[in-house]
Amino acid sequence: MDFPKRPVSHKTQCPQCAALGGDTHEDNLVWYEGGTAHCFACNYHVYSNGETDTVMSDILKIPGDSKPDLSRGTTLDTNKKYRVTNFFNNNTEYKVYPYFDADGSLVGLKYRGIKDKSFRFEGNSNDAGLFGEHLFKAGGKYVTVTEGEEDSLAAYQMMGSRWPAVSIRTGAAGALRDCKKSFEFLDSFEKVVLCFDNDEPGKAAAKQVAQLFSPGKVLIVNLELKDAGEYLQSGKTQEFMDIWWKAKEYTPDGIINAKNLWDDIVKEENIKCVDYPWSCLNTYTYGFRQQELVTITSGSGMGKSSIMRELEHWLLRTTDDNIGILALEESTKRTALGIMSVEANQLLHLPDTVVSDDEKRQYFDNTLGTGRVFLYDHFGSTAEENLLNRVRYMAKALDCKWIIIDHISIVVSGMDGDNERQLIDRLMTSLRTLVQETGVGMFLVSHLRRPTGDKGHERGAEVSLNQLRGSHAIAQLSDIVLGLERDQQHEDEERRNTTLIRVIKNRFTGLTGPACWLKYDKLTGRMHETQKPDDEGSDF
Repeated sequence: MDFPKRPVSHKTQCPQCAALGGDTHEDNLVWYEGGTAHCFACNYHVYSNGETDTVMSDILKIPGDSKPDLSRGTTLDTNKKYRVTNFFNNNTEYKVYPYFDADGSLVGLKYRGIKDKSFRFEGNSNDAGLFGEHLFKAGGKYVTVTEGEEDSLAAYQMMGSRWPAVSIRTGAAGALRDCKKSFEFLDSFEKVVLCFDNDEPGKAAAKQVAQLFSPGKVLIVNLELKDAGEYLQSGKTQEFMDIWWKAKEYTPDGIINAKNLWDDIVKEENIKCVDYPWSCLNTYTYGFRQQELVTITSGSGMGKSSIMRELEHWLLRTTDDNIGILALEESTKRTALGIMSVEANQLLHLPDTVVSDDEKRQYFDNTLGTGRVFLYDHFGSTAEENLLNRVRYMAKALDCKWIIIDHISIVVSGMDGDNERQLIDRLMTSLRTLVQETGVGMFLVSHLRRPTGDKGHERGAEVSLNQLRGSHAIAQLSDIVLGLERDQQHEDEERRNTTLIRVIKNRFTGLTGPACWLKYDKLTGRMHETQKPDDEGSDF
């Protein structure tokens, strides 16, 4: 909605805020000269003709008022904080819980019958965040997540209204989905305290949600009563706080006796494997897998970006997986056009490429339009912690199975410190940990140090592990390392456009050496598998 840019006339009370039981100050509805008004608390708007624009339809307006819940022990202040109201309809009393989206706009209401305990939701549940999420700023020490709206009110009140308390929307069955949707909000806090119901579904849901976050971040409250609301109703606030403070860090089960591994050994592994687009490379590697970190390295201008776009397009066309791309040397538009160019067999970013809008739309729909590609719009920010958080978010909240980072040198240049080797080692350790933690398959692009001798990489010098930057962390922590070699200055055009992929590390099969030759088509921008060129330089 475009807000009027006119001088303010006066301010009055917002009727919608009052109806929702929230901010009832007399000056929260801003009136402008010309007769329009807007409330920035709930987005209620009055047009110059007297018509109003509420965030909910008439059927969702709440005619009741907030009041203390004597049966559950929540006070008037607590109910007003969360804008919880009571009202009668057809002689039936309901309690109403408002839900807001990430921007703080009301999108739906959840009704609970006081007597029959029935529930219904009206509004747009797809846009709704966690209950109470809009009330608290992101960041801070603790955020407590409960399994029901009343439990979040109870927890907030028993904690002295000191720390945020929110609730999942759809119970234990939907806990993982709801917390994924609000991942960034929850992850912004130092500790996420899970206070789900003391039953098997609640305990199972707590473990699922805990695995969304990095180790040591999640605390799980081990309740003795059913839920937080029961502690408040029973007058056991101090007992609840004692248990809350004793919440233990979630640590996944992981120590086992090897004699119990026989069933796992004979059972087929469920780790996804995808072939490379080039069969000769598959002979050496058997494809690439989730939970693997593959580093692709070369000197400058060897075609790393072209190789990565072929892989990105290949993943889109041969899998149903989501893909996260952090292309740190280019804009998201350039990355998008690069993937579309592979689909089009044309270099769409060049000014002399003639393509109709209908054709371009088809290339877009077949690739980016699938909704399975997520790009990092870095705006020049490549800080280490920010980048690692985005990778975790792509993997955990967006269900990306494959992550591509191009390239590591830019990340290192934005890190604090002067020792490049130590910085690369630290970053590689964090990335390797993320691969193991999230189960993604990761492709990492890295530059090389110049080789010793007269022949540089631009003249086709052989790539070796000791040319990788850092103190061998890239080589040690990568599962597979692929080096690209090409003589950019060869007198024969065919040779200038032919790249050798050399497998210089292969933890999966152990096979290394010259594996695959790819020819770059300068008309289409594609990389096609070809035969090894002979020593004379032109016969493929």
